[in-house]
Amino acid sequence: MMRGNAATEEVWAEIQAKVAEFYRLYHADRLTRPGEDLLQYAGRVFDEHELINGVEAVLEFQLTNGHFEREFADGLKALLDRREVLLTNSGSSANLIAMTALCGQQQPDRLMPGDEVITPAATFPTTLAPIVQNQLVPVLVDCELGTYNLDPEQLEAAYSDRTRAICVPHTLGNPADMIRIMAFARRHELYVIEDACDALGSRLAGQFIGTFGHLATLSFYPAHHITTGEGGAVCTNDETLGCVARSVRDWGREATDDQSRLAALSGDELLFDPQYRYVEIGYNLKMTEMQAAIGLAQLARLAEFSRLRQQRFEWLYDHLRRYEEALMLPEWLPEAEPAWFAFPITVRPEAGFTRGQLVRYLEARRIETRFLFAGNILNHPAYRHIGRRVTGDLPNAEVVARSTFFVGVYPGLDEGQIGYMLETFDRFFDHIAHSSNS
Repeated sequence: MMRGNAATEEVWAEIQAKVAEFYRLYHADRLTRPGEDLLQYAGRVFDEHELINGVEAVLEFQLTNGHFEREFADGLKALLDRREVLLTNSGSSANLIAMTALCGQQQPDRLMPGDEVITPAATFPTTLAPIVQNQLVPVLVDCELGTYNLDPEQLEAAYSDRTRAICVPHTLGNPADMIRIMAFARRHELYVIEDACDALGSRLAGQFIGTFGHLATLSFYPAHHITTGEGGAVCTNDETLGCVARSVRDWGREATDDQSRLAALSGDELLFDPQYRYVEIGYNLKMTEMQAAIGLAQLARLAEFSRLRQQRFEWLYDHLRRYEEALMLPEWLPEAEPAWFAFPITVRPEAGFTRGQLVRYLEARRIETRFLFAGNILNHPAYRHIGRRVTGDLPNAEVVARSTFFVGVYPGLDEGQIGYMLETFDRFFDHIAHSSNS
């Protein structure tokens, strides 16, 4: 809450009321006309609370590292029961920080150039990029069709005496099999990074995704479960890794408190101010105070957002089951409670139509779709010639590249919009049936 004298507090109360009124007039109750307006796969869901927090942050003009940043980080710590939560400027930066922290000079058992990291080939590029950027060798394994997560059956085949870590994305909010993955990691003394950018709020065996591995990353991009616009976080319970990650995020600077700094400054032979002692090769990847203000308001809505995502997922799943001979619907572990990012679909080879035909039909009727990220990342020019090891022929990643796409389940889609989406699927299958009979 903004602090000031009686006059400023009175003005602030008036501003809050006006911001709430502006929200109602400008943002609330905007009607989407299915078939005319784009039915997005994802988007921002907010109300006056996010706007009020954002305005407060601007008026206070702290800009970086203020009370909103502390409160947002503390809220995530409490939710995930983590010792350290470092807010970042994006989920991609969070991935870079997490992988770089494993290589940090302060990290006693650090990863060295040439060490290997197991990760899936069907992935988002900035899950893989930090492995390459840190001169590590990605060991690419296939995904499972249906879950689209790393196939734990391939871990033993992927392992070598240079393997040091596993980077596990939870695809579209669907929890990977962390029970088996962590057992494998413990057996071989491997670090585990969970890329939970799509999965905030998902659980496995009652435990939040992002709390199994040594480090986890989150993203608050507008498509994700909560948003700060751009933004992300690195989470850990390891004090050393948390310290290294903070240095990597904050220019490579060593963390120091005011008392220690003042004591050091009493000497006359210093070559640098202790506040500017650099112990890592770092970046500036911090979140702004305005972003954190919005994130704090969004965090209060996470449980409801997760419930609504699951509800919309069920509406799609229950209806599309009638087309399972042509469409492979998503699968998940029995003990998983996904907070779904989206609804993945794979067109089966025997469907009688292609992904392209179905996607074009949906898009022409203003239903937004996306392919499943990069598909097989090795098909892309930037990654085609990277140093790597590959386990097997990656047949499922190729299926994903050619036949998988997803549609939205985010809370901004109401029952009428989901109903229009399902009617459009029905019309497509009616069209296919009539075409085959003519």
